[in-house]
Amino acid sequence: MRTEFCESAHKMAQIPFTLLTFILICTLSIPNLVHCKTLKRDVKALNEIKASLGWRVVYAWVGDDPCGDGDLPPWSGVTCSTMGDYRVVTELEVYAVSIVGPFPTAVTSLLDLTRLDLHNNKLTGPIPSQIGRLKHLKILNLRWNKLQDAIPPEIGELRSLTHLYLSFNSFKGEIPRELANLPDLRYLYLHENRLTGRIPPEFGTLNNLRHLDVGNNHLVGTIRELIHIEGCFPALRNLYLNNNYFTGGIPAKLANLSSLEILYLSYNKMSSVIPSGVAHIPKLTYLYLDHNQFSGTIPVPFYKHPFLKEMYIEGNAFGPGVKPIGFHKMLEVSDSDFLV
Repeated sequence: MRTEFCESAHKMAQIPFTLLTFILICTLSIPNLVHCKTLKRDVKALNEIKASLGWRVVYAWVGDDPCGDGDLPPWSGVTCSTMGDYRVVTELEVYAVSIVGPFPTAVTSLLDLTRLDLHNNKLTGPIPSQIGRLKHLKILNLRWNKLQDAIPPEIGELRSLTHLYLSFNSFKGEIPRELANLPDLRYLYLHENRLTGRIPPEFGTLNNLRHLDVGNNHLVGTIRELIHIEGCFPALRNLYLNNNYFTGGIPAKLANLSSLEILYLSYNKMSSVIPSGVAHIPKLTYLYLDHNQFSGTIPVPFYKHPFLKEMYIEGNAFGPGVKPIGFHKMLEVSDSDFLV
């Protein structure tokens, strides 16, 4: 027995000093990682939010530490990460639980948030201007609430934002030009609100924007104004302008949006003839022209397009013999297609 101990001691002595030092440091560090505390700023903010929310959330938020404490797990919908000696809240997802009342301003103190999802609740009032403090935010989902007033221009300060969902609320006023300051923005959902004015043409400089939906508002203007910037919308796949008050025709220049797959123009006041060049958009799949004031004929290249599945033309002034393509149906896109 003594011989085995001596042999083990001898082997340990042969381990390089640097390796022993590393093992010792790791051993001493493990308790600090396990027992690191949640940043007081985040604890205070989440407890303020907890105090303002309804029972549906509170019953699942047990204890005082949102990141978990001892045997208590993290609060439902709260994701934390370790930064240095502390834990911080990086994601807050509290949706479809009938939260009633104003937007919880304390959320804007969670400065390390990358995802904020409060969709499908009953939040009212404006989004506070302090939302611009959340500099690390990548996904902001507030759709299906009862939020009101103007969209705060401070959202344009969230330079890391990739997904912005503000649809199905009661926002009014103009779309803030500051949203064009979001270089990584991919998906912008503003439909089903009460927005007025024009779409800022500066949106065309958003090189990563794939999906723009402003349908069912009170917007005016022309497509020509929207795409007048040279090289605009290089990544745009889906453009929804339906159910507004857009006028004018479809400019031939629209063919330069070579990534376009869905063009939804239904229920506007657009007119003139359809330019044949638009039929050369390589991956155009859905083209909705219905319930406008278009006239003339549909150029033959549209009927020969290899990807065009639907072209809906009802409710216009097209000449005799003009036929639709496919069977019209509402396009439904699930959250899972975009929340990454």
